[in-house]
Amino acid sequence: MLIKSNIPNMIKLLNPDDGDRLKDYIEKAFERYKYFIGYPVAQDFDYSELYPLFKLPLNNVGDPFIESTYDLNSRSIEFEVLHFFAKLFKAPENNWWGYITNGGSEGNLYGLYVARELYPAGIVYYSEATHYSIQKNIHLLNLRSIIIRSDENGEIDYNDLRQIMQMHREQPVIMLANIGTTMTEAKDDISKIKAIFRELAIKNHYIHCDAALAGTYSALLNLQPGFDFQYGADSIAISGHKFIGSPIPCGLVLVKKNYKDRIGEVIPYIGTLDTTISGSRNDHSPVFMWYAIKKWGLKGMRLRALDCLELAVFTVDKFKTAGINAWRNPSAITVVFPEPSLVLRQKWQIATENGFSHIICMPGVSKALISQFIEELKEENT
Repeated sequence: MLIKSNIPNMIKLLNPDDGDRLKDYIEKAFERYKYFIGYPVAQDFDYSELYPLFKLPLNNVGDPFIESTYDLNSRSIEFEVLHFFAKLFKAPENNWWGYITNGGSEGNLYGLYVARELYPAGIVYYSEATHYSIQKNIHLLNLRSIIIRSDENGEIDYNDLRQIMQMHREQPVIMLANIGTTMTEAKDDISKIKAIFRELAIKNHYIHCDAALAGTYSALLNLQPGFDFQYGADSIAISGHKFIGSPIPCGLVLVKKNYKDRIGEVIPYIGTLDTTISGSRNDHSPVFMWYAIKKWGLKGMRLRALDCLELAVFTVDKFKTAGINAWRNPSAITVVFPEPSLVLRQKWQIATENGFSHIICMPGVSKALISQFIEELKEENT
């Protein structure tokens, strides 16, 4: 016999103080949203058609390729998203696997995790311009690592890489290649890295591409240097909330399936295999990414990417017209300039490191907004 619950009768509205607190937070969030040009987050998305899903306890627990007894999931939609990116990144047919992650950092952790299982004695090589999450992930995985110098634009120093690798050539190489560094959007050239492997006769190697920032639009526009599986990547991680856009941080990792198969454990409780980092996984993010891909299509996504590049050209020109030295790496949507005052950095939420700041010309950032910022910066400098 079912016992009727009294919980519905206990539900009440927030008290006035809590209601005011929530209202103030929402108003502040929308106000701060007006001045948001320093971080790589798309702002042109609209997922209102998906709002009914927020009433459901959806969960993509476990391996997305294997069904679970937890049937409130979006596995079929997640697979379509994975297939789209597997094709975009030219993954080997019938030898790829992946899942939707909580963001680029988790994707990087998974790539390094697979690499460690392949080469427990391997050494991770990464440049000093690499995202901070890599050091954290290396520590979590208890991997040996060596930091390589980068040039002034943020690309890895291939001469330094060659010299250091030669000193440790008897050890397997786990190479972390940046496809868009955090501050300058520099891209490491996998072709040059593989040439070093051949020169030093390094046979045991694994290449993970941190493509969180630039991976999606670089692949859409076939920008050089190439980084996909055909170029030599063994795993690739991207962010979904950056170029695609999402109200919830998310990402995706792809890896060669024969490497992934070394990992995984059958979990009777959920009736599936769990080969992921997080176990329970956000079910809504795959739907967001699927919706965006279907809404824009390949042509629309390429046009968005071209708009971003055009905006980056406009931004550099606007800075120079204002007498401010600004620059960007080839085919980059990140514009670097001398750091402004703390007041402007806080108002416009501008990321800064070593005396330099940047604007990232993501979808949804407008010429008017950038012009307003540069005008304020110009006034500050006069």
